[in-house]
Amino acid sequence: MQIALLLLIAYLLGAIPTGLIVGKLFFNKDIRKFGSGNLGATNTFRVLGKKAGIFVTIFDVAKGVLPAIFPIIYDLDIHGIWFGLAAIIGHVYPIYLNFKGGKAVATSAGVILGVNPVVFLIIAVIFFTLLFTTRMVSLTSILTSIGNFITTLFFDDIILQIISFLIMLLIIIRHSSNIKRIISGTEPKIQFKK
Repeated sequence: MQIALLLLIAYLLGAIPTGLIVGKLFFNKDIRKFGSGNLGATNTFRVLGKKAGIFVTIFDVAKGVLPAIFPIIYDLDIHGIWFGLAAIIGHVYPIYLNFKGGKAVATSAGVILGVNPVVFLIIAVIFFTLLFTTRMVSLTSILTSIGNFITTLFFDDIILQIISFLIMLLIIIRHSSNIKRIISGTEPKIQFKK
């Protein structure tokens, strides 16, 4: 019963639409109507600016970390990735918004941080290296999700490997429109200030 309740809580935490809340509360903007229309951190950066983007990124990562460490908090004999997966599903399919949510990148990163900080550090290096190289958040996110799965293969954790594979598939699917734009050469690139 406790595990079922915590899975539900994890889902509801993941489903909190951080970008939408920040946009409406502090900017009187519904970010779904601007930029890419996505609720995630990348669109928040584009539409609401750097400070809002950083806040949403941190909060979305935290939405993954907290559920992933439920087994530590509540002394449970279950892999934290299951609670993390519930949070990811909540982020992508939030009950509060007719199941239309984000692309799962930041929340997934938080889950990995919660269950295996070493893997997280490796994929963080991969992410930022690719981001500075490609300047495309979408391509970086897709390739990092693949890198995450490959990285988990070097760890003795079959559950983490399986869920990382599913996360990779989910992130690729959620970026299907981005993939089309990448192929056509129309995917936006971020600009780094000098």
